[in-house]
Amino acid sequence: MTLLGRLLNNRRAGETHTAWNLPNLHGPELLTLTSRHFSDGGSMPLEHGAKNIGGDNLSPHLAWTPLPPGTAQLLLVVEDIDVPIAKPAVHCVALIDPAAGHLEPGALATRQPGPGVRVLRSTIGRGYHGPAPIKGHGPHRYIFQLFALESRLGSDPNATSPDRARPRALLSAVTPPVLGRGRLTGVFER
Repeated sequence: MTLLGRLLNNRRAGETHTAWNLPNLHGPELLTLTSRHFSDGGSMPLEHGAKNIGGDNLSPHLAWTPLPPGTAQLLLVVEDIDVPIAKPAVHCVALIDPAAGHLEPGALATRQPGPGVRVLRSTIGRGYHGPAPIKGHGPHRYIFQLFALESRLGSDPNATSPDRARPRALLSAVTPPVLGRGRLTGVFER
Protein backbone atom coordinates (compact mmCIF):
# COMPACT_ATOMS: atom_id res chain seq x y z
CA MET A 1 0.00 0.00 0.00
CA THR A 2 2.90 2.39 0.57
CA LEU A 3 3.70 2.33 -3.17
CA LEU A 4 0.10 3.17 -4.06
CA GLY A 5 0.17 6.06 -1.59
CA ARG A 6 3.30 7.44 -3.18
CA LEU A 7 1.89 7.06 -6.70
CA LEU A 8 -1.23 9.01 -5.69
CA ASN A 9 0.65 11.57 -3.60
CA ASN A 10 -0.16 14.52 -5.87
CA ARG A 11 -3.85 13.62 -6.16
CA ARG A 12 -6.01 15.34 -3.56
CA ALA A 13 -9.66 16.41 -3.57
CA GLY A 14 -8.96 19.85 -2.09
CA GLU A 15 -11.36 22.28 -0.43
CA THR A 16 -13.32 23.47 -3.48
CA HIS A 17 -16.18 20.99 -3.01
CA THR A 18 -16.37 20.99 0.79
CA ALA A 19 -19.57 21.82 2.65
CA TRP A 20 -17.79 24.98 3.82
CA ASN A 21 -17.71 26.32 0.26
CA LEU A 22 -21.33 25.62 -0.69
CA PRO A 23 -23.15 28.94 -1.28
CA ASN A 24 -26.17 27.93 0.82
CA LEU A 25 -23.90 27.14 3.80
CA HIS A 26 -22.10 30.48 3.84
CA GLY A 27 -22.58 32.49 6.99
CA PRO A 28 -20.67 34.49 9.55
CA GLU A 29 -17.75 32.65 11.14
CA LEU A 30 -18.98 33.18 14.68
CA LEU A 31 -18.34 29.73 16.12
CA THR A 32 -15.07 28.42 17.48
CA LEU A 33 -14.96 24.63 17.33
CA THR A 34 -12.47 22.86 19.63
CA SER A 35 -11.55 19.38 20.86
CA ARG A 36 -9.77 18.10 23.95
CA HIS A 37 -8.06 15.52 21.73
CA PHE A 38 -6.29 17.72 19.17
CA SER A 39 -5.74 21.38 18.35
CA ASP A 40 -6.67 23.04 15.07
CA GLY A 41 -4.18 21.72 12.52
CA GLY A 42 -2.85 19.19 15.04
CA SER A 43 -2.51 15.42 14.79
CA MET A 44 -5.52 13.28 15.63
CA PRO A 45 -4.74 10.41 18.04
CA LEU A 46 -4.98 6.84 16.69
CA GLU A 47 -8.07 6.13 18.85
CA HIS A 48 -10.05 8.35 16.43
CA GLY A 49 -8.80 6.38 13.41
CA ALA A 50 -10.70 3.56 11.73
CA LYS A 51 -10.64 0.06 13.22
CA ASN A 52 -9.06 -1.46 10.10
CA ILE A 53 -5.86 0.52 10.78
CA GLY A 54 -5.75 -0.20 14.52
CA GLY A 55 -7.88 2.70 15.77
CA ASP A 56 -11.06 2.60 17.87
CA ASN A 57 -13.24 4.57 15.41
CA LEU A 58 -14.11 6.84 18.33
CA SER A 59 -15.43 10.26 17.37
CA PRO A 60 -13.55 13.00 19.24
CA HIS A 61 -14.84 15.35 21.89
CA LEU A 62 -16.12 18.54 20.25
CA ALA A 63 -17.14 21.81 21.89
CA TRP A 64 -18.22 25.15 20.48
CA THR A 65 -18.65 28.73 21.56
CA PRO A 66 -22.16 30.03 22.33
CA LEU A 67 -24.60 29.72 19.44
CA PRO A 68 -26.24 32.66 17.69
CA PRO A 69 -29.78 33.47 18.89
CA GLY A 70 -32.43 31.67 16.84
CA THR A 71 -30.35 28.54 16.17
CA ALA A 72 -32.86 25.75 15.52
CA GLN A 73 -30.39 22.97 14.72
CA LEU A 74 -26.69 22.29 14.24
CA LEU A 75 -25.30 20.49 11.23
CA LEU A 76 -21.91 18.79 11.61
CA VAL A 77 -20.00 17.62 8.53
CA VAL A 78 -16.60 15.88 8.65
CA GLU A 79 -14.67 15.69 5.37
CA ASP A 80 -11.27 14.34 4.27
CA ILE A 81 -10.01 16.92 1.77
CA ASP A 82 -6.87 14.95 0.90
CA VAL A 83 -8.52 11.80 -0.40
CA PRO A 84 -7.24 11.05 -3.97
CA ILE A 85 -10.63 11.46 -5.70
CA ALA A 86 -12.46 14.43 -7.26
CA LYS A 87 -14.44 15.48 -4.16
CA PRO A 88 -13.72 15.21 -0.44
CA ALA A 89 -14.87 12.04 1.30
CA VAL A 90 -17.64 12.74 3.81
CA HIS A 91 -16.73 10.85 7.01
CA CYS A 92 -19.71 11.96 9.07
CA VAL A 93 -22.91 14.00 8.85
CA ALA A 94 -24.97 14.64 11.97
CA LEU A 95 -27.79 16.86 13.16
CA ILE A 96 -27.36 18.12 16.71
CA ASP A 97 -29.84 19.68 19.09
CA PRO A 98 -28.52 23.14 20.04
CA ALA A 99 -29.14 22.31 23.71
CA ALA A 100 -26.42 19.62 23.55
CA GLY A 101 -23.69 22.22 24.16
CA HIS A 102 -20.87 19.82 23.22
CA LEU A 103 -20.20 16.24 22.11
CA GLU A 104 -18.46 13.68 24.29
CA PRO A 105 -16.10 11.12 22.70
CA GLY A 106 -18.14 8.51 20.82
CA ALA A 107 -21.24 10.74 20.51
CA LEU A 108 -21.30 10.25 16.73
CA ALA A 109 -21.52 6.44 16.95
CA THR A 110 -23.98 4.75 14.61
CA ARG A 111 -25.64 2.45 17.13
CA GLN A 112 -25.73 4.68 20.21
CA PRO A 113 -25.29 8.34 19.36
CA GLY A 114 -24.99 10.87 22.16
CA PRO A 115 -27.94 12.81 23.56
CA GLY A 116 -29.42 15.19 20.99
CA VAL A 117 -27.40 13.67 18.12
CA ARG A 118 -28.94 12.23 14.96
CA VAL A 119 -26.34 10.59 12.72
CA LEU A 120 -27.01 10.56 8.99
CA ARG A 121 -25.51 8.98 5.88
CA SER A 122 -21.96 9.81 4.88
CA THR A 123 -19.89 8.71 1.88
CA ILE A 124 -18.85 5.61 3.81
CA GLY A 125 -22.00 4.75 5.78
CA ARG A 126 -23.98 6.08 8.74
CA GLY A 127 -22.28 7.68 11.74
CA TYR A 128 -18.65 8.57 12.36
CA HIS A 129 -15.98 6.85 10.26
CA GLY A 130 -12.49 7.56 11.49
CA PRO A 131 -9.46 8.37 9.35
CA ALA A 132 -7.89 5.54 7.35
CA PRO A 133 -5.84 7.23 4.62
CA ILE A 134 -3.82 5.19 2.15
CA LYS A 135 -0.50 4.28 3.72
CA GLY A 136 2.28 6.45 2.32
CA HIS A 137 -0.10 9.04 0.83
CA GLY A 138 1.04 11.66 3.31
CA PRO A 139 -0.95 13.68 5.83
CA HIS A 140 -4.72 13.93 5.40
CA ARG A 141 -6.72 16.85 6.76
CA TYR A 142 -10.10 16.07 8.30
CA ILE A 143 -12.25 19.17 8.51
CA PHE A 144 -14.95 19.20 11.20
CA GLN A 145 -17.46 21.85 10.05
CA LEU A 146 -20.31 23.04 12.28
CA PHE A 147 -23.21 25.10 10.94
CA ALA A 148 -25.87 26.83 13.07
CA LEU A 149 -29.11 26.60 11.07
CA GLU A 150 -32.10 28.89 11.43
CA SER A 151 -34.54 26.14 10.39
CA ARG A 152 -34.54 22.43 11.07
CA LEU A 153 -33.72 20.02 8.26
CA GLY A 154 -36.61 17.70 7.41
CA SER A 155 -39.36 20.17 8.24
CA ASP A 156 -40.48 20.31 4.56
CA PRO A 157 -42.88 17.37 3.99
CA ASN A 158 -42.12 17.40 0.23
CA ALA A 159 -38.36 17.01 0.67
CA THR A 160 -36.39 13.78 1.06
CA SER A 161 -35.96 12.79 4.69
CA PRO A 162 -32.52 13.72 6.06
CA ASP A 163 -32.15 10.09 7.19
CA ARG A 164 -32.41 8.82 3.61
CA ALA A 165 -30.63 11.61 1.69
CA ARG A 166 -27.14 11.18 0.31
CA PRO A 167 -24.65 13.61 1.88
CA ARG A 168 -24.21 15.96 -1.09
CA ALA A 169 -28.00 16.09 -1.71
CA LEU A 170 -28.61 16.81 1.97
CA LEU A 171 -26.03 19.61 2.05
CA SER A 172 -27.47 21.20 -1.09
CA ALA A 173 -30.97 21.09 0.46
CA VAL A 174 -30.05 23.27 3.46
CA THR A 175 -32.10 26.46 3.33
CA PRO A 176 -30.22 29.65 4.17
CA PRO A 177 -29.54 31.54 6.27
CA VAL A 178 -26.74 29.93 8.22
CA LEU A 179 -26.57 31.94 11.43
CA GLY A 180 -22.98 31.01 12.25
CA ARG A 181 -20.32 28.47 11.41
CA GLY A 182 -16.97 27.24 12.60
CA ARG A 183 -14.40 24.59 11.73
CA LEU A 184 -11.63 22.52 13.22
CA THR A 185 -9.00 20.61 11.24
CA GLY A 186 -7.39 17.41 12.47
CA VAL A 187 -4.45 15.78 10.66
CA PHE A 188 -3.90 12.04 10.34
CA GLU A 189 -1.14 10.15 8.52
CA ARG A 190 -0.12 6.53 8.06
